[in-house]
Amino acid sequence: MSNVKSPADTLRALLATGDLITMPCCFDALSAKLIEQEGFGLTFMSGFATSAARIGEPDLGLMSYGEVLDQARNITDAVSIPVIGDGDTGYGNAMNVRRTVTGFAKAGCAAVMIEDQLAPKRCGHTKGKEVVGRDEAFDRIKAAVDA
Repeated sequence: MSNVKSPADTLRALLATGDLITMPCCFDALSAKLIEQEGFGLTFMSGFATSAARIGEPDLGLMSYGEVLDQARNITDAVSIPVIGDGDTGYGNAMNVRRTVTGFAKAGCAAVMIEDQLAPKRCGHTKGKEVVGRDEAFDRIKAAVDA
């Protein structure tokens, strides 16, 4: 049995300290390396910053699941600190959420954030966002936990 901690185990250990954790956002492998180099123990792959850096567009769900997952893989391959990925709305229904969570885990992310917005989503920094109903939100959470 390996003594190497998974990214999720490392994140759980960080959270268990009860300390305030400063978590700068990254958008590519270089920005993640700079965050790690400065001594931060954790980073978040910002959907807004990733979309801006990769396609020059706002975070409106324009990047595909594959593009976001590719970016997450590049980031996790570049650093040893835990990375929390931005999984947008999970890219569809509960089955898509399950696939998204599984994909981010396989890509090396310690965790993934899933939004509760209706599709098409809006950037988290803008007004006029709407969220899914309670039943769909519950289905998304159950699918994510099952993954």
